[in-house]
Amino acid sequence: MGKKDKKSKTAEKKVRVAQKQEKKASQKQKKAKSKGKDQDSDVEDVDLDAVLAEYANQQEQFLKITESVCDPPPPRSSATIIGSPSNSNELFLYGGEYFNGALAKFYNDLYIYNIKQDKWSIVTSPNSPLPRSGHAWCRGGNAGGIYLFGGEFSSPKQGTFYHYNDFWHLDPTTREWTKLESKGKGPPARSGHRMTYFKQYILLFGGFQDTSQTTKYLQDLWVYDCQTFTWYTPTLPPSSGKPDARSSFSLLPHDGGAALYGGYSRVKASVSGKQGKGGNSSRVILKPMVHQDTWFLRIVPPGSESAQTPPGVRWERRKRPANAPNPPRAGATMAYHKGRGVQFGGVFDVEESEEGMDSEFFNTLFAWNIDRNRYFPLALRRPRSTGKKPQDRSRRQRGKADEDELLRNLAALETSGKISRADQIESKVDESEQEVKVEHTVIYEMPHGRFNAQLAVQDDVLYIFGGTYEKGDREYTFDELWAVDLGKLDGMKQVFKRELEDWEGSDAEESEEEEDEYDESEDEDDTESPAAAEESKVETEPAKEEADEEATDEQQSSLNDTLPHPRPFESLRDFYNRTSVEWQGVLLQEAGDGSGIENKSVKQVRKDAFSLAEEKWWDCREEIRVLEDEQTEAGIGEVVSLADKGTGIGKRR
Repeated sequence: MGKKDKKSKTAEKKVRVAQKQEKKASQKQKKAKSKGKDQDSDVEDVDLDAVLAEYANQQEQFLKITESVCDPPPPRSSATIIGSPSNSNELFLYGGEYFNGALAKFYNDLYIYNIKQDKWSIVTSPNSPLPRSGHAWCRGGNAGGIYLFGGEFSSPKQGTFYHYNDFWHLDPTTREWTKLESKGKGPPARSGHRMTYFKQYILLFGGFQDTSQTTKYLQDLWVYDCQTFTWYTPTLPPSSGKPDARSSFSLLPHDGGAALYGGYSRVKASVSGKQGKGGNSSRVILKPMVHQDTWFLRIVPPGSESAQTPPGVRWERRKRPANAPNPPRAGATMAYHKGRGVQFGGVFDVEESEEGMDSEFFNTLFAWNIDRNRYFPLALRRPRSTGKKPQDRSRRQRGKADEDELLRNLAALETSGKISRADQIESKVDESEQEVKVEHTVIYEMPHGRFNAQLAVQDDVLYIFGGTYEKGDREYTFDELWAVDLGKLDGMKQVFKRELEDWEGSDAEESEEEEDEYDESEDEDDTESPAAAEESKVETEPAKEEADEEATDEQQSSLNDTLPHPRPFESLRDFYNRTSVEWQGVLLQEAGDGSGIENKSVKQVRKDAFSLAEEKWWDCREEIRVLEDEQTEAGIGEVVSLADKGTGIGKRR
């Protein structure tokens, strides 16, 4: 960050927090001290209850739920974005706040991005959550829909904060919000917390409460049963550990419960003061802490062996992940994808003196394999030639034509053979679902470094929205959306991007920013370094403990088991076509005598076999990608099995 105002050196040292709201509260206090106590403050002027009541009155003017096409959403931070659980063609964006250097504005609008049509729409509703940021939401698992809890709101000058403890359900199909009134006590108000799902349960942990004067970090765990509409705090086994209080961590779903990594908090620490008549003095300060620990929340649902009612819950501390990003960073966000957490960005603060702080912003992309507890750096690659013959493409075209003809025939049958009516049905479907061919800008480097970007995965594509970057005392909220195919990593597609020129910070801040000007080319080198440079940092970690953990994880490589493995440059479809019989054999073996499969249709068995193949393909993706890069450097662009060529030589894996 930039240099402090000399008049406020005695104030509490400025620290960046992963949750931007807390940082702004600290800035507000220091500005008040530097400008004098006679400075106008909105702490006494603004009644937040009245402001929120006015928001509610305005919202009641909407008589029904409406959805209209609009421009991309205005810039915001601490919003939430998620892929629709009922439509793989949609992304949902809700809430957030925007700070222009003088005032903060909070949002409660719901935006929907139609991926195929490259179209944004905004939803208005007579019943939706009030404006907020720092809230959390997640998919409902078996219960369906999207669940949202908490968040915060503040006066425009951020002198007064308000935290929510309300709980909402969003129906992704009808766009309808429903406020949920649970039986009994629910979680206290908070922001900066995280939520995920397990079967019919919603899991909530951590966060913080900010009163403008103090910040309290939380470590309580809450479980909501979507079938009984009840919140409860599970009883942990005696003498069992649990994560420390924190916010801005990653909480990801798992077949056995949930996985937690990292986070941010401030902890008490003693520092030595100046020597006085009575000897050396010491004082207690709140020191920023970036957590690097990993926990697994194991859940035993009711009805299972040794289960309790409510379900048995316990925290299990895991080793630190192998190849974790180094140095540790705050504000590095994660999205869940196929047994992995995909992480982007973050910031590392190095305090140099009482006068200022140097910060490094990251734009690197990682995949964290949850089961093997190992990080893999992800680097963009330019598209390569597939080397396939033209007749292969024509065969695909013929197959697509056959499929279209089959759909037309089915439509004709449903309309009693009236072909004209079938054509009308088809045209309506095409009109509503037709993919719009838009040429988006594609770059082969990661977007600018930032922290607290909002991430979502939909149909194997990662979307990166917004995020924050700081230079001096100026804060940049990125107004952009990027997309990258996690299977191909063939460049970052710019969905939209707009420049911001409305910063209204003080003249003192601007003069300090001018003092801190530096060469833009050096800035780009620092903030847009490739993932390969990040990987070199990871590999040079000196800690012996981490080296031992890495060796352990190597033995747990997904390529060491007896299951079929994908080959370099092999697509998921090709991998399944080659190994489908083997995966069906795996299903038979898992079922013992086959009694669990004999009642399934052939179509269902093939579907289950494809699910196994897909899980394996993604589990091996990072390790196979390393082999692909090695073979590309050696001039090998494709791996062909002699058995597939019909030479009579047996297969080798």
